[in-house]
Amino acid sequence: MSSSWVLWDERYTAYDFGVGHPMHPSRLDLTYRLAQSLGLLDHSDVEVRTVVAATDEQLLTVHTPELLAAVKAASADPGSATGRHGVGTDDTPAFAGMHQASALAVGGTVAACEAVWDGQTQRVVNIAGGLHHAMPERASGFCVYNDIAVGIHRLLQLGAKKVLYLDLDVHHGDGVERCFWNDPRVMTVSIHESGRALFPGTGFPGDTGGPQALDTAVNIGLPPGTGDEGWLRAYQSVVPTVVGAFGPDVIVSQHGCDCHYADPLAHLTVSMDALAVAYRWVEDLVNTTANGRWVALGGGGYELVEVVPRAWAHLIGVVTGRPVDPSTPTPQEWRDHVQQVYGREAPQLMGDRGGREIHYGSWEEGYRLDDPVDSAIMATRRAVFPGWGLDPYFD
Repeated sequence: MSSSWVLWDERYTAYDFGVGHPMHPSRLDLTYRLAQSLGLLDHSDVEVRTVVAATDEQLLTVHTPELLAAVKAASADPGSATGRHGVGTDDTPAFAGMHQASALAVGGTVAACEAVWDGQTQRVVNIAGGLHHAMPERASGFCVYNDIAVGIHRLLQLGAKKVLYLDLDVHHGDGVERCFWNDPRVMTVSIHESGRALFPGTGFPGDTGGPQALDTAVNIGLPPGTGDEGWLRAYQSVVPTVVGAFGPDVIVSQHGCDCHYADPLAHLTVSMDALAVAYRWVEDLVNTTANGRWVALGGGGYELVEVVPRAWAHLIGVVTGRPVDPSTPTPQEWRDHVQQVYGREAPQLMGDRGGREIHYGSWEEGYRLDDPVDSAIMATRRAVFPGWGLDPYFD
């Protein structure tokens, strides 16, 4: 395998909404430290790369001048932010340097997309990316700028004909979907908790794309309480089939880990072990449909010690070709750091299930009429499969 890149910059931790905000930068620092302690970065075919901030010109490929002006003004004087253009709200408070910190995350994702498309490397992971709620004209849901949309726009500029965006965050990837709603070159696939129960209240199965891009928005909205079996079944019952029909040149994936059962902001009950399985499945998808081109991003995740570092260390392991067995103990030096800095006891293992298998079944075994997860899956299959010449019942 050719070298893989892990993007990291200490300045990533400047993306900080302040004390008490769920999206604390400690989650990024602890992830990088855990990956280091596990030895995932100590290989000749793994390159840790620093990043440069996105330019205004790059940001303006997706965002409005008015949003940039509002962010820059709030960045210089946080007290002046009024909530206009989504800057200075309870969800997305203003903070000093917010333009620079946000542009740095975007710059990482743009660099990742360029490197994968140009053939400098096949795989890049940017855990500071994945800010999928930001809209062209406003910040939203802890996301100031939409690094994903800017990165995908860059891929299209460079000549990509078909880009798949796959979103595993518990929240619907509404900002990215909005940006490419009517662009047939981009398929957005989002597996999330139903918008009837969770922010941003969108992402229903009937939302399938604009008039010029029919069936390129794929939304699987799962009922609250969905666990490992249902979550993995939803992925397998929709994603490989519809993505295979689309035939992407490159895959950009968002790996928000807030579907985990310990996350405080959502209501799915997925384990670390299931997340690790899904990362391997995304890797399989990349290899079978996209010639190995993969940009993997972070996203949501608000249990800062127990969940995010382990999840994204698993992701780094998969992207760099060295997946971590969930039975692996977390390194003692990392646990000691967590105790000393945060006064918390860190998880002992990289998984949650103690080696127990996950039985998710397959769609070929039959549609379970009385299962609310299967009902959600079927609603998505009925909405988008026929447009790709696929049978919602059997393919």
